[in-house]
Amino acid sequence: MKRRLKDLTKEETVVTLDALYTAASAVKGRDAVKLFLRDLLTPSERIMLGRRIIIARMLISGLSYEDISKRLRVGAATIGRVHHWLKDQFPGFEHAIREMEKEFKKREDKKLYATNALYRLKKKYPLHFLLFSTPKSK
Repeated sequence: MKRRLKDLTKEETVVTLDALYTAASAVKGRDAVKLFLRDLLTPSERIMLGRRIIIARMLISGLSYEDISKRLRVGAATIGRVHHWLKDQFPGFEHAIREMEKEFKKREDKKLYATNALYRLKKKYPLHFLLFSTPKSK
């Protein structure tokens, strides 16, 4: 039987959300999180959440509602709701976006390194590089 939020007592709500937050925080690593969310959410729910995060990134980077609406084909109400969450006193969204930006930066740095000729040589001849020092990254 389906239970609506308004039908739950305050205690049931706290226990339910505590279970969700504890389970989410217990999952470590991108692959584990990916599997957890795949099992927990429907494909459309995962897409909706991902799009909200993309909207938040765009708002933080200074794009206008109109630009975001055109790019993602999303309504102003959805953008407004995400903007409201960003302006909220709770820093969860901003913290997640900051950490995500760091992760994207790391991935970008790895891609640059992976296209480097030295990287390819090291991968092809791994033991030869024990004789030589590797240049420090910037």
